[in-house]
Order: sequence, then C-alpha cells, then structure tokens
Amino acid sequence: MSQQIRDRFPMLQKKMHGQPLIYLDSGATAQKPLEVIDCLNHFYRECYGTVHRAVYELSVASTKAYNEARAKVQGLLNAKELEEIVFTRGTTESINLVATSFCKRYVQPGDQIVISEMEHHSNIVPWQIACEDFGAELLIIPVLDNGELDLVAYKDLLGPKVKLVAVTHLSNVLGTVNPIEEICKLAHSVNAKVLVDGAQAAPRLAVDVQKMDCDFYVFSGHKFYGPTGIGALYGRRELLEEMPPYQGGGDMIERVTFEKTTYNVLPMKFEAGTPIIAEAIGLGAACDFIQRIGFEEIEKHEKALVDRALELLSEMGDVHILGSSQTRCGVVAFTVDSVHHLDLGTLLDLKGVAIRTGHHCAQPLLDRFGLTGTARISFGVYNTLEEVDLFVEYLQQVIAKLKN
Repeated sequence: MSQQIRDRFPMLQKKMHGQPLIYLDSGATAQKPLEVIDCLNHFYRECYGTVHRAVYELSVASTKAYNEARAKVQGLLNAKELEEIVFTRGTTESINLVATSFCKRYVQPGDQIVISEMEHHSNIVPWQIACEDFGAELLIIPVLDNGELDLVAYKDLLGPKVKLVAVTHLSNVLGTVNPIEEICKLAHSVNAKVLVDGAQAAPRLAVDVQKMDCDFYVFSGHKFYGPTGIGALYGRRELLEEMPPYQGGGDMIERVTFEKTTYNVLPMKFEAGTPIIAEAIGLGAACDFIQRIGFEEIEKHEKALVDRALELLSEMGDVHILGSSQTRCGVVAFTVDSVHHLDLGTLLDLKGVAIRTGHHCAQPLLDRFGLTGTARISFGVYNTLEEVDLFVEYLQQVIAKLKN
C-alpha cells in the first residue's frame, strides 16, 4: 500500500510514550482517514440540518447526503434494492434487531437457531436472549483444531426446526474466512435463513450479498474506517417487510392515532427517531475511500502482512499461533509460553505498539482451545511490512525481559 494512503491518517503521525505509533488493533477499531474526518467537520460546520422532516435548504441538503450514503452502502454490499439497507448503531444493534424482530415474526417454541463456536459475544448473547424469549433451542457448530468450522457437524445440525443460522464471515480471533456461500446453501436446503456477521470482513473483503445468497448481512462503520455509532443491516426485502418494527418513535410511522399506528415503508420502518445523520454521511465517505483503493488491493496488502507475521512468529519457538486455516485474513492471535498476554501488551505499549490482549469478546472460542486470553495483532490499509518486522523485534525484546 502506498505512503500516500498512509499519509491520509493523521493519528499515525502521533507518538506513544515518545515512540512512533505502530497501530496493530484495527480489528477492534480502525483509524480514520482525512476523507472521513473532513466530511464530518464540513457537515457540522457548513450543512448541518435534520433529515426527512423539513423543506428548508439545510434539511434538503442533509437528506440528500444521507440518502446518498445509503446508496453507497448498497453498492458496497451489492444489495438488490436501496430499501434493503437499514442504518443502525453498529453490528451489535443490527444483530439485536434481527434477533428480536425476525424471531418475533418467525420463531415458535421448539424451533432452533444455529450459531458457531467462533462467534463474537455480539453474535451469541442476542440469540441466547431470543431463545429464552421465544422458547427456541440454540445449537452450536463446532470449530476444528485448525480453526475452521466443522461443516460435517453443521450439516448434521440442520433440520426442519432450524429457522436461522447466524455465523461470522471472518473470525475476530482466528482470522478464518468462513465459506459463506456453502453455509447459506446448506441452510436454505432446510428453509432456514442466514445472518452473516461482517464486522471483520467488510473492511477487508469484497462482499456480494446476492452472490453469497445470505438473508442478512451486518457490519460496523468504525471498523470500516468510518465513524463510531453507525452500522448497517442488509436484509432481504421480503423478510424486512414481514418483520415487525424493532423500536417505536418518530420517522418509523405512517400515521399515529390513539387507537392504532401504521408503520412507514422500508427502510424507515426500522429507523425510529432522529437518524444517525452525520455518522451515516461519514460512513458514506469511508465507502468512497475504500472503493478508491479497491478490495483487490486491500486483500493483497493484508495477505502480505499476515503472511509476514505468520512467518516471523512461527520461527519463535515459545510463540503459539491460534488457528492454521489456509483461508485467513487480517488477524493473528497468539500466546507465549510462561508469559501473560496482558504483560505483553503493557510492555509493547511502552515501545509505541498498540495490540489487543484478552478474550476478544470470544470467551467460548478461547474455552474451546483451553485459553483465557491471547495477544492479537490485526491490520489495516495503513500498516506496512516494516511495522510487522519492528513489532516482532520488539516482541522478542519484551519476551526476553519478561522471562529474565
């Protein structure tokens, strides 16, 4: 990736503890390019106004920019219709929306919902709550020793009682890229629907919801080089039409009387209250930024970074990498013999290196591998091979210090 792209990220000019910042935590949240920062600044300074509800110039301009942002997300995901894109506060809210609204419409006592052992807590807890609320059973797809889903076991779980499968596109711990098209095909063979958690995949992989044939796809803006507090839900129109509203309030209504309320058309039916206007427009700017680089270049760049990290870490005898899937991207988690991951993160921070430590909101997955936490590095478009080399050099120094 070119230096010109890296220069678009002001935060990367900062220092931590007097050291140049090496930011290796994009899997948690990505830094923001000037395109997004300037977009938000311009909107608040020059064009701020509410949307949908007024005819004055600022409102009309805001509404236009807000609608254009939705169209950009539609293009990013290759959704068939604009109305299939719902703005939310992020991946977590998108999943909760589907877990509440879909289950209220389609799930009966005795039905089943399938998730996998590698899910983020945000794709576990909402389904546990839904199962409690609607009397359904939660089934789990196991993870193999190499960090891939056990598709044989998955096939065995599928049956007429399964109403929905919720699975991550890319594991935030293992880096495994799951075979979503195959997962969807198998689920649809028993008339089950599929929700794909794209929080990690959307910033790294080209997503085509029509090609993968999923029923729902969700992602967050802040991992996508956009603002916090914004995300998107893609849902098939016919499902969204049948699902009841998630929240009640302004903008999601057609007509309100004390006797009865009728609901607005898609997607406003699911966007109660004043929308997340600035954040949605900022997400649109992030879409533009990513599309200009191109996912082919992003995938190639991140593969080179992951390959270098795997090569160097595998040469260290006391380092153990989690997962060995051949289809992995963006993320590398590891442990070090006789060294606590929190100590690693603390001492690397003093050298200017930002990594993630802990259970990564995936405690069931770490339990499966007999772990309570790991260190994790995750990459973005701004990282360089030189940073990977420096990280490994600093890691060796930190391990030596901790073991002395």
